[in-house]
Amino acid sequence: MHATRRTFAIALLLAAAQAGAQNYPDRPVRMLIGFTPGTATDIIARVLGQKLGDGWGQNVVAENRPGAGSTIAAGIVTKAAPDGYTLLFNSSAQAVNPALYAKLPYDTLKDFTPIAPVAEQPNVLVVGLGSPIKTVAELVAAAKAKPGQLNFGSAGTGTGTHLNLEKFKLAAGIDLSHIPYKGTPEVATDLIGGRIDGYFAPIAAALPFVQGGKLRAVAVSTAKRSAQLPNVPTTTEAGVANAEFALWFGVWGPAGMPANIVDKLSKDIGRVLAAADVREQLAKLGSDAMNMTPQAFNQFVRKEIDDYTRIVKAAGIKPQ
Repeated sequence: MHATRRTFAIALLLAAAQAGAQNYPDRPVRMLIGFTPGTATDIIARVLGQKLGDGWGQNVVAENRPGAGSTIAAGIVTKAAPDGYTLLFNSSAQAVNPALYAKLPYDTLKDFTPIAPVAEQPNVLVVGLGSPIKTVAELVAAAKAKPGQLNFGSAGTGTGTHLNLEKFKLAAGIDLSHIPYKGTPEVATDLIGGRIDGYFAPIAAALPFVQGGKLRAVAVSTAKRSAQLPNVPTTTEAGVANAEFALWFGVWGPAGMPANIVDKLSKDIGRVLAAADVREQLAKLGSDAMNMTPQAFNQFVRKEIDDYTRIVKAAGIKPQ
């Protein structure tokens, strides 16, 4: 009798959980964004949120909470109820921050539920038109001939443009001097003027300069070529293995979310990203859609954290 009651109770709980997933969401979903309006993270988050909301018949309320490398928004999400109504849309800063900050207000691996990656975009290795460097092989040869004498800019210490440079240096076994700037416009000005030798620029920022004939694209940092620059090889194709680097974006929730809600979110995000109009919008930003299960995304994030930790340590960047 007791066994029958217990079996019945379990069946009721399972039925309730399934019904919850089928009815989810039945009210607006809050999506926190760790960066300011107009950034790539913000734009892609809003594209995703709009399409998810259209499919659900519910609003997805995008809320910018910038600051401290996106850790403010992330911290808010860790304190929310794990019911799927508060989500975090973040960039690869989510995996970089454990290496850059000595004390985070949360544990990146324990306090979040990874749901889905959304998109990735490459950096582009660019040089000035007056530079003798036209290939990655020529850059590596020049750096080995003059260790530490070639100057590469970045958009600031610890940014993706800096970490890309450091990973490339490790993979190629070369020494390039790092010159941090306030942002891409300042780096581009000095690169065009011949005052520095190269830059791993975000593709969306690099394209106007490359297409306008002001900078030369030497290689892209991702594992596959960019549709925006189809004739530009990857760093791997150009002879430097294990230098792949991408700015990527994904969705997380608080720890302890029900598996059926996570599965529904993952599948709905995948459906949005498969749509031709969404892929077209991503392409305009130099981005490609990503597709992983929540479990695969979790493993991906863990590997990225390990990778960034290694790069930050090798670069001698002191955690803040």
